Amino acid sequence: MLTAIPGIRVGHATDAKGCTGCTVVLCPEGTVGGADVRGSAAGTRELDALSPLHLVPHVHGVLLAGGSAFGLDAAAGVMQYLEERGIGFDVQVTRVPIVPTAILFDLRLGDARARPDPRMAYAACQQASTGLIPEGSVGAGTGATVGKLFGITQAMKSGLGTAGVTLPGGVMVAALAVVNAFGDVRDPLTGQLLAGARETPESRRLVDTAAAMRAGVVRRGYDAENTTLAVVATNARLTKVQATKMAQMAHQGMVRTIAPVHTTLDGDLAIALATGEIEADLNAVGLAAADSVAEAILRAVKTATALGGLPAWADLQGPPSR
Repeated sequence: MLTAIPGIRVGHATDAKGCTGCTVVLCPEGTVGGADVRGSAAGTRELDALSPLHLVPHVHGVLLAGGSAFGLDAAAGVMQYLEERGIGFDVQVTRVPIVPTAILFDLRLGDARARPDPRMAYAACQQASTGLIPEGSVGAGTGATVGKLFGITQAMKSGLGTAGVTLPGGVMVAALAVVNAFGDVRDPLTGQLLAGARETPESRRLVDTAAAMRAGVVRRGYDAENTTLAVVATNARLTKVQATKMAQMAHQGMVRTIAPVHTTLDGDLAIALATGEIEADLNAVGLAAADSVAEAILRAVKTATALGGLPAWADLQGPPSR
């Protein structure tokens, strides 16, 4: 899991009634960041700070939030928490925390007026720890759904998952993913559809979204309400250019598990964090990042619970409905 990387802390704030929430990743001093956006409907704040061309050398935290673009305001809570502790980019008169933020659209589930705010993000920081990370319908994954070819009423509940691997020499790579995809989630080893669009609002039978689209089915109505967000971290020593490459390679984990992915209807992005402790081969780290993202996506689906009237993966494990 992401907190296996020394110094990384993760915290959630969850509004189960409103079906929204946020998740914060707090970074140790000297963490280098990078990012790569592949979807066409991303909502972000301070993502430019991760560019190799940007002035600031380090990142201090990452916030993932529901609430669509309204959720971007929650980043102020993380900045307040870090500034109070003297953490941030030194501008002499104060320290400015660098907190890249990405949001997902969860306004169709629960209360559309319920959105993460600075108070909620501050609370997530307060409870952030290096321990086990709660998964499923928590934090930024509270209102996450998948399989929206036929709209939200025939979608399924998804959530947040985390996974990681250790490479020879003590190099560690881990990922945390929030899966709010337009497409379906499939197990890449078995080819089995795990969660996605359903035949009817009452059915537990899945429709293969990619196959339906190839047959001419088109999503109608408002579309830009999907995204898969991934944070990948390593204890390897990387430059900002290398961290950006790690983020690029991490997207292969989405490609293996979500179909379709990186559409005009999704805001898919990956943020990479390198704490800089061990020398490592960049390509091996990128490969491990992709593996970790793929596993985190599967865990996001399998640990989710039904919410807002939508079933989760666990609800489909009984006899199939007609």
